[in-house]
Amino acid sequence: MTNETEHNIETLINQLCPNGVEFKELGEVCKFKRGTSITKKDVTDGDIPVIAGGQKPAYFHNIANRFNETISVSSSGAYAGFVNFWTIPIFLSDSFSVNPDLSILTPKYVFYFLKNLQDEIHASKKGGGVPHVHGSDLAPLKIPIPPIAVQTEIVRILDSFTELEAELEAELEARKKQYEFYREQLLSFKNVMGGVQWIKLGECMKRNKGTNITASQMKDLHIDNGEVKIFAGGKTFAMVNFEDIPEKDIHQIPSIIVKSRGIIEFEYYDKPFSHKNEFWSYFSTNVEINTKYVFYYLKNNEEYFQRLASKMQMPQIALPDTEKFKIPIPPLPEQERIVAILDTFDALVNDISIGLPAELKARRQQYEYYRNLLLSFQEILS
Repeated sequence: MTNETEHNIETLINQLCPNGVEFKELGEVCKFKRGTSITKKDVTDGDIPVIAGGQKPAYFHNIANRFNETISVSSSGAYAGFVNFWTIPIFLSDSFSVNPDLSILTPKYVFYFLKNLQDEIHASKKGGGVPHVHGSDLAPLKIPIPPIAVQTEIVRILDSFTELEAELEAELEARKKQYEFYREQLLSFKNVMGGVQWIKLGECMKRNKGTNITASQMKDLHIDNGEVKIFAGGKTFAMVNFEDIPEKDIHQIPSIIVKSRGIIEFEYYDKPFSHKNEFWSYFSTNVEINTKYVFYYLKNNEEYFQRLASKMQMPQIALPDTEKFKIPIPPLPEQERIVAILDTFDALVNDISIGLPAELKARRQQYEYYRNLLLSFQEILS
């Protein structure tokens, strides 16, 4: 936000509400309207998005009972409390709308007020069972009510942040698609005649075993500055000290971790690590095989392994699925060339310390900072 923008909003506040503003409970100045529970099988396809408890439309149909411009709040599930603002016709299923008194509030201002509290609302509903958020949970929240002109300027400033963030997200998504395209091109050896050996993964790489540890033990042992990373499913991990797990279970050679249950994926790691014993990992002892190259080939074929896993009640792959999977092995200089190119792309789209990810992270932090700042008012006491 520029100094000029800061000056404009400060000038407005000093002119229109120098002594503070009135606060009212949201239930006094807003009405909450529940959506209508339906499932995809109840409707036919159409062009009206259905908000059914998630962040994005679950599906589309042409049902007549719909909202036009509105604030939606997801009412149940993993995204309970998630707030969105719609300027197109939508249908609310497992969600409800928030409709402010337009004589004293602008809808977009109320949206930003609720967005600022979204994480707090969601966290308050975590616990046993499925999280649920209702209008009655929002009704006691006290909202500051500055003059409409001040609300409009706040919305204008925050909109500019969200527009910039959306542009960066779109650019990052385009770069990710470009990265995936080049990865596919570089790792496609279907039409190469000679020069590429196809070898089973279990025959060209050595396999590490994991360590016998539970989720609760990982939680208890975790320390932020731990020297050994223990991998579990998805993004779950623990950082521990060397003495916290058996020495034989700690691996210090750059390896490919196979996350074989739940979220099926591969991860490359080049520092001391271990993983839960239902997982396994691979490393190369052959000077003619680059471990990072094999990782990129497996990453490019992740969807194949995810399809295998989807056939099971709990998504998982078995050891033979990777052991028997064939890897094309070109000459080492070609492997290294491919790795160098893909490392550059990977850093551009995934490394949060450089490039677009770093800029996007900075913009999000800036937006959240100013959103909190702009929505903080002194309350007029009666």
